[in-house]
Amino acid sequence: MANNENKTNWQGNSPGGGQPNDGRKRGKQPDKPQGGDKPDGKKSRFNFYIIYAILAIVLIGIQFLNWGGSATEISQRRFMNELLVWDEQDGADIDRIVIVNQEKVEIYIKEDRLDKEKYDDVDVGRGLAGEQPHYVFQIPSVESFEQRLYAAQEDWPQEDQIEVYAETRHSWGTDILSWLLPIGLLIAFWIFIMRRMARGGGPGGQMFNIGKSKATLFDKDTHVNIDFKDVAGLEEAKVELMEIVDFLKKPEKYTDLGGKIPKGALLVGPPGTGKTLLAKAVAGQAQVPFFSLSGSDFVEMFVGVGASRVRDLFKQAKEKAPCIIFIDEIDAIGRARGKNPVTGSNDERENTLNQLLAEMDGFGTNIGVIILAATNRADVLDRALMRAGRFDRQIQVEMPDLKERKAIFDVHMKPLKLDKDLDAEFLAKQTPGFSGADIANVCNEAALVAARRNKKTVGKKDFLDAVDRIIGGLEKRNKIISPNEKKVIAYHESGHAAVSWLLEHAHPLVKVTIVPRGKALGAAWYLPEERQISTNEQMFDEITSTLGGRAAEEILFGKISTGALNDLEKVTKQAFAMTTYFGLNAKVGNVSYYDSSGQNEYTFTKPYSEKTAQIIDEEVSALIEKAYKRAKDILLEHKEQLVELGQQLLEKEVIFREDLENIFGERPYPDPEHAKETAFSVGSATDNKAKDKDAEKPH
Repeated sequence: MANNENKTNWQGNSPGGGQPNDGRKRGKQPDKPQGGDKPDGKKSRFNFYIIYAILAIVLIGIQFLNWGGSATEISQRRFMNELLVWDEQDGADIDRIVIVNQEKVEIYIKEDRLDKEKYDDVDVGRGLAGEQPHYVFQIPSVESFEQRLYAAQEDWPQEDQIEVYAETRHSWGTDILSWLLPIGLLIAFWIFIMRRMARGGGPGGQMFNIGKSKATLFDKDTHVNIDFKDVAGLEEAKVELMEIVDFLKKPEKYTDLGGKIPKGALLVGPPGTGKTLLAKAVAGQAQVPFFSLSGSDFVEMFVGVGASRVRDLFKQAKEKAPCIIFIDEIDAIGRARGKNPVTGSNDERENTLNQLLAEMDGFGTNIGVIILAATNRADVLDRALMRAGRFDRQIQVEMPDLKERKAIFDVHMKPLKLDKDLDAEFLAKQTPGFSGADIANVCNEAALVAARRNKKTVGKKDFLDAVDRIIGGLEKRNKIISPNEKKVIAYHESGHAAVSWLLEHAHPLVKVTIVPRGKALGAAWYLPEERQISTNEQMFDEITSTLGGRAAEEILFGKISTGALNDLEKVTKQAFAMTTYFGLNAKVGNVSYYDSSGQNEYTFTKPYSEKTAQIIDEEVSALIEKAYKRAKDILLEHKEQLVELGQQLLEKEVIFREDLENIFGERPYPDPEHAKETAFSVGSATDNKAKDKDAEKPH
């Protein structure tokens, strides 16, 4: 099977497959100071906030500062009893009374009477605001106050009666503040919001810079510290990228011979294989300005923003040439056009793609701007984007093989404190189909497992347990399973193990467990062979071993359960692939209905007739039933060993390859080279862990 992705496999499961800088501010500084600049290059800036502060202090001072003291607040009763008195010799002490705004009364005492003892609480004088009152109090009603005042002076001589004045005063400071302060606050708030928007901060940021590129610039001030030495494996990809780096450093080496630099390189591969890491290594190796952004950075809710950002990105890149632009997850904007089901609508993504196509094919040859892009969905990209002259090269970044996995383990195990006997090659053999990101996660999880056990170093058992934890999930030993269900699970897994042990092309068995982990209630762990193509016999043996669990249930219990759901799902997909994709069925013939491009331009849903569809269904069903009958025949022939294996699995909960050898004898077929040193070599040290990349459905 071409491009077969080999993942560590449970039976019944299919293989798993510096700081941002604004580029506009990094241009060359002018040699001479511009107008208004100081000779040392620093601009002289006047801060208008100083004026605002002075005005605020003046207004507050007018309102609150004490210009000549403060009047003493008294009660109306004290005024009537102590101040409003008349002496036959001296007369009244009060000079005049002023009623302010019909709510406050100000009392002015004659200057020559202030030396009396009862006026010791007076603290007032003349200031910038003029003569100040000596006493003040509030009145509820002017009419009531005047009646009491006139009644108290009824027996006084006419010439000694106190004059009463009424005034309406305006507090200019308060009035000015009352309408200036809200306006000032609104202006200050508006300035704050505009500046935040201009800098792109907060919700709704970049209102005025919304059409500007969001690319992060890495240059000599914020260079990337990663180079090709930090990238393990991927030797072929590094060779092609090194040529691009070499061109940026020594363009004359190629241009003198008439060569032209490729305008773009597309990194294609499954997730976690190191595409973005390769781009970072190119940035660190080339030591040229490097613009990094994601395809989603062009997407915005406003129409025309994506195209504007593309234009701005290439404008900045031309100013920084020679440079590199890296667009991660380019499928966010590069999907094939014309796929929008809403006809007549304005597709902002297509407008952005159109602008990107124009820019990539628009700038001149040898200008020194190179586009790098990464995606794991190259099949959905627009064909105009993939043509020569835009992305001239497609660099395949595949899953690492055994040698590359060893190199990746060496990189990620450097910061760990390891046991002396730990071998990276052994770990690489236990992780077929793992990507670089998976291996990094295994190393980190192994360190966490060792720390949880209070160990000083990380050992082989910690790594194997980490693989178990990542692949199958957390153990669930407290999961409530009835004895009858546990028995069914044990014989189901024994059926898988027995059939795979007796078939030539089945994957080598490592161990079998009935300890619940994740969604799976049990699993048989195998080590898949890392092969690039598969034959009909190999795939048929895999289907047969997958159906061994269901066949064991029927043989031993006379009935079947829902526990084989994942098994049936896997064999159905594999049987359809053999029949319709790989041309391995004699009746359907040498045809394939698989669309590897992912861009089916035809309107009908399937490229075959109803009669052919019926033949496909019949052949798939016949293939699966043939494999099921074969699995039953094998188990019936070795029923005693099957029962013994199931009982042993019920007792121990986990059995290894040695247990199958004791029951069935040596395997009738030699193991492949890759399976000669596997996890069973550590024996019971694996401690009831199940390894699988895709969790089996619950039995």
